[in-house]
Amino acid sequence: MKFTRPTGTQDILPEVQPYWEHILRHTTTLARQYGFARLDTPIFEKTQLFARGVGAGTDVVEKEMYSFRDKGGHELTLRPEFTAGTVRAYIENGMRVAPQPVKLYATGPAFRYERPQAGRFRQLHQFNAEIIGSPSPLADLEIMLLAWDIYETLGIQGLSFQLNSTGCPKCRPSYIEELKAHYQAHFDVICDDCKRRLETAPLRVLDCKKDQCQPVIAAAPKITAHLCSECADHFATLRSYLDDLGRPYTLNHRLVRGLDYYTKTVFEVWAEGIGAQSAVCGGGRYDGLVQLLGGPATPAVGFAAGLERMVMVMQAQGIAVPPLPTPPVFVVHLGKAARLPAVRLLVTLRQAGVGAQIAMGGSLRSQLRQANKRGARIALLVGEDELAQGGVTLRDLARGEQRYVPLGQVVAAVRERLG
Repeated sequence: MKFTRPTGTQDILPEVQPYWEHILRHTTTLARQYGFARLDTPIFEKTQLFARGVGAGTDVVEKEMYSFRDKGGHELTLRPEFTAGTVRAYIENGMRVAPQPVKLYATGPAFRYERPQAGRFRQLHQFNAEIIGSPSPLADLEIMLLAWDIYETLGIQGLSFQLNSTGCPKCRPSYIEELKAHYQAHFDVICDDCKRRLETAPLRVLDCKKDQCQPVIAAAPKITAHLCSECADHFATLRSYLDDLGRPYTLNHRLVRGLDYYTKTVFEVWAEGIGAQSAVCGGGRYDGLVQLLGGPATPAVGFAAGLERMVMVMQAQGIAVPPLPTPPVFVVHLGKAARLPAVRLLVTLRQAGVGAQIAMGGSLRSQLRQANKRGARIALLVGEDELAQGGVTLRDLARGEQRYVPLGQVVAAVRERLG
């Protein structure tokens, strides 16, 4: 029986790993420079956490979650996103008594049963950042700047923000009533999904991709015209910061994101040259989520960035990354008597902090060929002559030079040659 990977998953092969390690190192370094601390939450949580936090009427909860009952009868779900788990950890671990706001980042896999396409998988990987405990537009700006800087400093070109405000519980209801009235007037035209969303998650109709709904969306009322004074001031202040810093953005009244917990600011980062799916990350403010999940009323804002999308954009834009380091020393042994001394030499090098590999067998020529293929800079030859003299032959593979080195001086000689 031949096994293949499940639909919507991928094998991240060794030749692609340089992108992944570069991105992970880059994102975590930036997050720490911004003052974010790492948080790791379980890969699965109680199903009700996502049903309540993400929203029962969202596609994520209704169609995309990997849920199961464990042997103890508990309803659990592989995390489809990070924010609900982060907020649960904030509440459960008493982080509200820490200096506010709390700035947290996380990275790891998430799981959504959706149609696989370019840069979109059923097992995906995300970098996630949250600022919990500040209502200030400066927190929104900080989150957006971190998202921007991640992509800009990776070398990705053609960046811009898509920006909107979804209001708050004070001003959103009146907008939703007007939106529903607009859609009811076109009820015979809109798709079945939008008819359902009008009752379960009305704002989501603005995110529909069906051709038949596009004219209705284009003519829909804009939520920014319905913002209360608090939301309008918040949005205007954030825009003034972006304008002053010269960060390009487009006001997009269709942008609502796909999760129920968003309030006020929502945004996406777009990049050029990757086809129709320009969005590379997104996020926004969720001031009611902490209270919804059992904590005190606490403002918060965050974003999530898909690592697969980062890799795809970098490859599409021809951005090279540094190769992963390989052990610079390769131990070559000739004859049965040389094997054990060669192994001892290998262990000595590694204990001294020198990366080294050993040939598994073969002729001198084949072992040196292995050393070159593995990117080694130095080959240490252990054979009959070397054993008799109590040393090794050190060969510089790039220069083709070699010399005899006493065994007790090998580590120093290798370090000197490697600089």
